[in-house]
Amino acid sequence: MTDPLLRHADNGRVKTRPYDNANPLLWCRHVLSARVHTKKYPLRRGGEYGIITLMNILYIIIPCYNEESALELTMGVLLEKLHSLVGAGRVSPDSRVLLIDDGSSDRTWEIIENLAATDAVCGLKLSRNRGTQNALSCGYDYARRYADIAVSTDADLQDDPNAIDLMLREFENGADIVYGVRNRRDVDSLGKRASAVLFYKFMRALGSESAYNHSDYRLLSRRAMDALAEYTERDMFIRDVTPLLGFKSAVVQYERGARNAGTSKYNFAKLAKLALDGMCSASLRPVRLIAIGGIAMIAVAVLTVIVSFFIGLAAREPISGSTLVIATIWFVGGIITAGVGVVGEYAGRAFMEAKRRPRFHIETEIGLPEKKRYED
Repeated sequence: MTDPLLRHADNGRVKTRPYDNANPLLWCRHVLSARVHTKKYPLRRGGEYGIITLMNILYIIIPCYNEESALELTMGVLLEKLHSLVGAGRVSPDSRVLLIDDGSSDRTWEIIENLAATDAVCGLKLSRNRGTQNALSCGYDYARRYADIAVSTDADLQDDPNAIDLMLREFENGADIVYGVRNRRDVDSLGKRASAVLFYKFMRALGSESAYNHSDYRLLSRRAMDALAEYTERDMFIRDVTPLLGFKSAVVQYERGARNAGTSKYNFAKLAKLALDGMCSASLRPVRLIAIGGIAMIAVAVLTVIVSFFIGLAAREPISGSTLVIATIWFVGGIITAGVGVVGEYAGRAFMEAKRRPRFHIETEIGLPEKKRYED
């Protein structure tokens, strides 16, 4: 049988491929304003070539770390959303949910195996915990071989799945990158809201172009995923890298909900590392600011000496400045120590990048199609 999702571009009718003589004419769903993958196939044996349209394959990428309490509930909602998109003709029936187990120590992988055996689910198990950003990189790297578009989200279901419909609309209108942006943070604590505001403003001050109130809920086209795969840094901060791809982008706002189950896996140490990754990934501005601060400190020191000299000359007596000298020594020492620390962080990251170690290893994969849609 001919795939019912194939249609001839001229009149919306399906023509059989050369090896399919049954049902030479079928109707398929008419998709308005859709960005589609097109190929040339013979319309009949020895016949002229025409354009055949294939529906876009969507992969929903979810990194998972010790999510046994939330994963099944999350998957129930996301699979219902995926099936509704397939039923409405928005995406191909070959669309799937791709789960990446980031070295979980609970039953997360067992749940993924059970889901992959019964529904449109595939999974990747990393050999050890490598962090959310590396797990996402792994997901994008695999999705670009099988799918035309990918949407990444978290396993806690705080990101509204209905925003995927809006993301697909922006993609159909020509956007290669669609950012999911929270329009409010009512479910977050006061401390988390305040730290988030400071973080985004700090990143903007460092030259980051990342979208405000955007985490990892985004849509990427295959072209964007291919471009992202060319960025190979070990500590990549994806939300800061995606604007650098330069493709047309759009923003979809949604209301962020509370976790459906379990607790957040981001403690203070992990949040601090994420902020540090973002700072070092954004630009070299911190190093330059330290250099400018050092020059300013030298200028202030020289000016202080000159002013003290003239004041002492006018008063005809030396000015006692032991307290000022001690405070200045401590202040300058602190500036130097902080500067050496920041420069050392950049040097350490350059050292790790020079080793060119892989960011992750795949221990097991399950449920992936046997044939890739696109070759590397």
